Amino acid sequence: MTAGSEHEPVELLNALIDNELDAASAARISAHLDACATCRARYEELREAAAAVREEGYYFELPDDLAGRLFPAAVAAPQPAASGKVIRLLRNYLAPAVSLTALAASLMLYIATPGGSPSLDDEAVSEHIRSLMGTHLIDVVSSDHHTVKPWFAGKLDFSPPVGDFAGAGFALIGGRIDYLQHRDAAVLIYRHGKHVINVFIYPDADGTDRMTGSEERGYNTLSWTRDALHFVAVSDMDAAELQRLAGLLRNP
Repeated sequence: MTAGSEHEPVELLNALIDNELDAASAARISAHLDACATCRARYEELREAAAAVREEGYYFELPDDLAGRLFPAAVAAPQPAASGKVIRLLRNYLAPAVSLTALAASLMLYIATPGGSPSLDDEAVSEHIRSLMGTHLIDVVSSDHHTVKPWFAGKLDFSPPVGDFAGAGFALIGGRIDYLQHRDAAVLIYRHGKHVINVFIYPDADGTDRMTGSEERGYNTLSWTRDALHFVAVSDMDAAELQRLAGLLRNP
């Protein structure tokens, strides 16, 4: 599909947000989002709704008999009233025939289902895959940090550090602005042999400089905080090599 053709259904956009699609479907929809402003806007609103649910932790109060059938273990705990913002965002994208009770059940199911809230690493991997499969890998193409760093000025409310480590085998090839953890993030793109590395950077005054790593869907990630900025490096290359780049970024 391309811009101007049939839009992606909400069900598939939700599945992309929840990382429930196979790689081929995720790549196709991601490419469509790059080309279609309407679907991209709908996708961002759905992500905002999901984020509001996760952050505010609201629950709908269901009738005891319905709640008992759906979630026997949950009926004993009192539930606060639902956020008007969450209701409004979700109702915009549910069929008009869906009743408020069904909406409440859907929202509780989303909250109660394990894995409904992607981790930072999983979200970063999704954005990494999307950048490779779509057309939005690089906004500013340059191996010169004196070109890449000024490009971010005025586009973000923070100044990301930019370094080129070509001498160590990690060549800077450019940068872009992406979206991670519900805010704009700077992304530095490096190349190591045939591997592409995305390094996401966003403000985080409360983070720790302790490095943590994981493997998500065949991709390695490393996260740490330095100078009130959080870094997440993602690539399919060997974890030890990714850690070597992380060391260069932590101690430039």
